[in-house]
Parts: sequence; C-alpha cells; structure tokens
Amino acid sequence: MFITILIAVVFAGILAFVIGVALGWFEKKFKIERDPRIDEVRAALPGANCGGCGFPGCDGYAEAVATGRAPTTKCAVGGSATAATLAKIMGIEGGGAAEDKVAVLLCQGAIDKTVSKGTYNGIPTCRAAKLSTGSVKTCPWSCQGFGDCTKVCKFDALAMGEDGLPHVNYDNCTGCGLCVEECPQKILTLVPRARVGSIVLCSNRSVVKANVIKTCKVGCIKCELCVRSCPEGAITMVNGIPVTDYVKCTSCGICVQKCPTKCYKMLEIDVFGIKKVVPVREEAQA
Repeated sequence: MFITILIAVVFAGILAFVIGVALGWFEKKFKIERDPRIDEVRAALPGANCGGCGFPGCDGYAEAVATGRAPTTKCAVGGSATAATLAKIMGIEGGGAAEDKVAVLLCQGAIDKTVSKGTYNGIPTCRAAKLSTGSVKTCPWSCQGFGDCTKVCKFDALAMGEDGLPHVNYDNCTGCGLCVEECPQKILTLVPRARVGSIVLCSNRSVVKANVIKTCKVGCIKCELCVRSCPEGAITMVNGIPVTDYVKCTSCGICVQKCPTKCYKMLEIDVFGIKKVVPVREEAQA
C-alpha cells in the first residue's frame, strides 16, 4: 500500500512538473505583448472611474487610447491638462485640448412654481415616476424631483434642494455627463464652463401658451419677445424652445430683460454666478 501511494505521489509530481514546464513554454511562445503605453496612459488618468468617457472605467479608457480606439480628449475629470499629457504619450501633435464642460439644469420647475398631478405613491425615482405616470407634474417636461441625477454623481456636485430641484456645485462638477445620461427627462445638459451668453432654463416644448401658464409659473410661453428684441438676431425658435446662437450673442442681456416669465438667464451671471465678465463671441456654434 505504501509503495502504491509513493508511486502515485512521484508520478503526480513528475506530471505537474512537465505540465508546468509546458505551460511556461507555451506562455513564452505565444505571449501577446502588452503595449507599454497602456500603463503610461492609465497612470496619467485621475482614477475616478466615472465612466464619463464612455468606457468601463479608467482601465478601459487607457487601453482604448493606447490602441487608437479613443481620442485623448474624453476624460472630463482630468480636463485639458490630462488631454495634453495623453497626447504627449501618444505622440499626437497639439493634443486637441479637452473642452471643460459642466452640467446645467434646463428647468426651473420648483415645488412652488409647478403644478403637481397629485400624490405619487410609487417607487421614489425619477425614472419610475416617468414610466408609470408620464410625469408627476402637469408639465410633462419638468424635473421629477427624486434626485436620480444626484445618486449617480461621483463628485458631490449635485444635491437636491428644498425647492425640489437638483442644484449643481460648479466647484465640484467635472462635466462627466453621468447625470445627463441618467435623467429620464433629458433636462440636464453639458455646457462649456467658459461660455457666456443667454440660455433658456425651460424644456417645455408645448406651443400652446395657455398650457404652459397652467402648468408652470416660470415656463417659456413662446411669446418670442426674445427673438424679436435681440439686436444681433442670435435667437431662433427650435422645436418650441428659443435657442441662442453663441457665435452672434454679445451677452447684452436684452432677451433676459424682455422675458415675461424670467426663464431666459445669463449663463455667466445667473447660472455660473460670475459677476464681472467681458463678453466674448464664440468662434463656432456649439
């Protein structure tokens, strides 16, 4: 019995050794060389793993950049500095600096400004409310107020206010776009942080003025005073919403003054909170 066990142990040891040598040979023979730039790119990324670049975390983006499947400008968290570093690693001339963007809520439908359909007793998420009721408010385009966007933000840049709306902390916002993707109403958008000019904080696309007035005190009533009063002709109506052409806009503020429901705001003053700004025209319309 002892001899049998000893033979089995020796045979198993020899077999393990042979298999180990064979595996080592095969690994060396058929080894796929890893591009060293993958590790260089990964080390240059901030490590937020937010997914804002469209890839599964920083590891996925690093591999995509190193293999030429993604541009060097997709990391919103790292911004221009990271884009420049990645471009240098990849040997790209100039690098095409990433544009610094932040999230903006295109709705002012606070609790005291909008009309509720009634008491909602379903799952307390914006997506569930949207799917089950269409909208918990009579305005079908308004913020549902359950804070789905705040729950996906990884940078503490969004918080629900007592007014029932999410508020953006622009010191923390990286423009990753997770909140934009999460919002079922599609009323969060990314705007260049350096942009100046007017913007409509309303997404109600109903062309019937009476319907807007009934549902929201600060909704766009499609009066088109902003369109007619703009001295640069920078505003046009697109799908029921006034849209500013930032190539033409001089940040004069006339549209904001004329707007009867005060849904037109100045980005640099009313949204970003910068008090002193020298208006600059954009070279190309976003």
